[in-house]
Amino acid sequence: MLLSLQQVNQYYGGSHILRSVSLDADRGRVTVLLGRNGVGKTTLLKSLMGVVPIRSGEILLEGKPIQHMTPYQRARAGIGYVPQGREIFGRLTVLENLQMGLATKSASAKVPDELFELFPVLAQMQHRRGGDLSGGQQQQLAIARALAASPKLLVLDEPTEGIQPSIIKDIGRVIKMLALRGDMAILLCEQYYDFAQELADRYCVMERGEVIGQGPGSEMEAKGIRQLVAI
Repeated sequence: MLLSLQQVNQYYGGSHILRSVSLDADRGRVTVLLGRNGVGKTTLLKSLMGVVPIRSGEILLEGKPIQHMTPYQRARAGIGYVPQGREIFGRLTVLENLQMGLATKSASAKVPDELFELFPVLAQMQHRRGGDLSGGQQQQLAIARALAASPKLLVLDEPTEGIQPSIIKDIGRVIKMLALRGDMAILLCEQYYDFAQELADRYCVMERGEVIGQGPGSEMEAKGIRQLVAI
């Protein structure tokens, strides 16, 4: 497995937020993380990125423990992160935002042309400020920025939140394309069940900080996963 979380526990103060969470993600596959609001999904992704510390357990990337690494060391090790809310730099241009994604590369590194092939709208808007883009365009920019450094693992937190249907389809198309290349693992945290089911090679369902179900994406409907995550 490219990524393996083993028995991860995390606390906020005295509150036990993540309870012995284990999950895997491998190259060429989309692993979908599902659950209602407040079950710990975003906390799990922040723990994976080192934004919040874990109390116990292991986070392995290509078999090597990374739980004591800083966020920038994890990015350098090959994790690309698209946070909930996008968090682009509104005053920077599209091109400058993409260049920020190259922070772990050498000073001479250039923005890959492939990003503009994946998201043609960004090619048209390279010199427009990020804050002037629509929500859907900002989400495409956030994903492209994470891809700029050619990560081994792409982590997406609620990429369809507040996005119009046409751009949701574009984002789904890109995720499928990236998975089919076979050189990247994708961990997708998602509330929109139909989008998640369409993309999932594997699923993982959380409730109250625990994993309550995992399996092949093809079994989601038969296992009643839609009802488990319905709001």
